[in-house]
Amino acid sequence: MDYMLMGRIAPYFIDAACVTVGLATLSFFISLMIGSIATMCRLSTSITLRLAARTYVSIFRGTPCLVQLFIIYFGAAQIGADLSPFLAAVTGLSLNLGAYMSEAMRGAILAVDRGQNEAARSIGFSRSQTMWYVLIPQGARLMIRSIGVNAIMLVKTTSIVSAISVVELTYTSQRFIGSTFKPFEVFALAASMYMLIVFLISWSVEKLDQRLSLN
Repeated sequence: MDYMLMGRIAPYFIDAACVTVGLATLSFFISLMIGSIATMCRLSTSITLRLAARTYVSIFRGTPCLVQLFIIYFGAAQIGADLSPFLAAVTGLSLNLGAYMSEAMRGAILAVDRGQNEAARSIGFSRSQTMWYVLIPQGARLMIRSIGVNAIMLVKTTSIVSAISVVELTYTSQRFIGSTFKPFEVFALAASMYMLIVFLISWSVEKLDQRLSLN
């Protein structure tokens, strides 16, 4: 193990880790919005909205994220929309994770005891009021861990954006392997960075889940 090499290239990997965290954070919050909209559509009384949301979820859960990324990046160029690699990566990751977020949110809301829904309607709440004031607050506690798992999956999935030249951890690793010819040390350093990010997310989700459980 060449620890001196790892020490020399560590600053570059810290910069790359910041790109990975920025990419994952931006994609995570956009996917939350997409997932929330898709969930509301899935639970809507409108057949059209339910069908549109179901189609979106089926497409983005049923095809590989890398293929989706290539379609967005190279397809946009063909129609004259010149997306930067970073913007294409955010778009692809957000749309992909949004489908999984939607299923996590929908499952948590449907898991709330039906008696809560019936009690709210019996005291005069409308369907939308029941959803916003009763079902979603209670379902939020149930979806914390699922959303945390999706966040971790997102961080690891960011590695595929190296295929469109986003300079994050995996792309940086590939560049240094080409110049140092020491893949073990380079990937060990990258893996350590990924593990640190995942640990921090897991710790944050655990603390948030404990806090909500006490309320």
